[in-house]
Amino acid sequence: MEAAPLPPSEPITSPGTGIANLPNQRHKIVAKNGANFTLMVCGESGVGKTTFVNTLFTSTIKEPKNLAKRRSKAPSKTVQIQITRAELEEKMFKVKLTIIDTPGFGDYVNNRHGWIPIVDFLDDQHENYMRQEQQPCRKGVVDMRVHVCLYFVKPTGHTLSPLDVEVMKRLGSRVNLIPVIAKADTLTPSDLAKFKQNIRDVISAQNIQCYSSPIESDDETTTKRNVNIMAAMPFSVIGSTQDVLTADGRRVKGREYSWGVAEVENDDHCDFKKLRSLLIRTHMLDLITTTEENHYENYRQIQMETRKFGDPRAEKDENAKFAEEEEQLRKNFTEKVKSEETRFRQWEQQLLSERDRLHKELEAQSEKVKELQFEVESYYNQRDSPRNIRK
Repeated sequence: MEAAPLPPSEPITSPGTGIANLPNQRHKIVAKNGANFTLMVCGESGVGKTTFVNTLFTSTIKEPKNLAKRRSKAPSKTVQIQITRAELEEKMFKVKLTIIDTPGFGDYVNNRHGWIPIVDFLDDQHENYMRQEQQPCRKGVVDMRVHVCLYFVKPTGHTLSPLDVEVMKRLGSRVNLIPVIAKADTLTPSDLAKFKQNIRDVISAQNIQCYSSPIESDDETTTKRNVNIMAAMPFSVIGSTQDVLTADGRRVKGREYSWGVAEVENDDHCDFKKLRSLLIRTHMLDLITTTEENHYENYRQIQMETRKFGDPRAEKDENAKFAEEEEQLRKNFTEKVKSEETRFRQWEQQLLSERDRLHKELEAQSEKVKELQFEVESYYNQRDSPRNIRK
């Protein structure tokens, strides 16, 4: 039995070698595999981090806290790390989202070293990824490296606090740091503009590294958009998952007050749309790339310079408070030793001065004794001389 003839293949008529189709291939691969994005929110309790995350992704990613149970148990003594995972889908494209929260940060009377759990978490993710890269089989690598950290600043209207400056300095060298002014609807437009400028001045004076997106582009419209977005940093945001009715009959996300409605997605009210565009629509890939090529590579280079291949990382002091107390005790001991040494040297100097004085007095007395001896000898010599005997 003869096989049926194969249908004639369609001729390839596209001009060129087909290199121009590589972006399309890449697009198909990315669309199939999806993306992983890790977002950290850092700031004091009550600034609206949970509400902002849910507003940003238009879904309940994190459950709101029950304020009635806030005081039902004693707060933890240390800053905690909470991890929330979700999977978002839009137009058949999936993003595996990881939200890192830091409850307890800045909530205590003494917040010194409160940033250590956060910094250690960032370093641990780089370390875990580097260790997985060194394994013979690298399938199923778990990547928890933080791509961006939103640092929420309380809307005080003044400037950054010393705690904010210290934490932002340490975070800026490890992660893409973006400062965010929480609850912008509590400030007037003039106070908000002044507050933003004060924050920019402190960031510049303290050399705090914040994320800077690429500005220049072949498209003039894209360049203007990037300039407009970066000019708004630090971003002022309003978080709300509730729909409210405006005076002109529009139903929007926002907060309703007696004087009107503060709209979440209104550029005249806050920078929420600009921040959302930066994080998701326009610069998500750049945030991921910057984390991989800059922050992770910097960590990897430092570790490779200070240890051999395969060696574990040097363990840090687990309790910074004890280290601080130990350092303070060592400092007090050193100061006390120096004080005792100074007192001993003064006492020694006094003894030496007293010895010199006594030596001088002894020499003076010796001179007097010698003079008296000379006088006595002279007297006896005169008395026993022959001339005096005749008389």
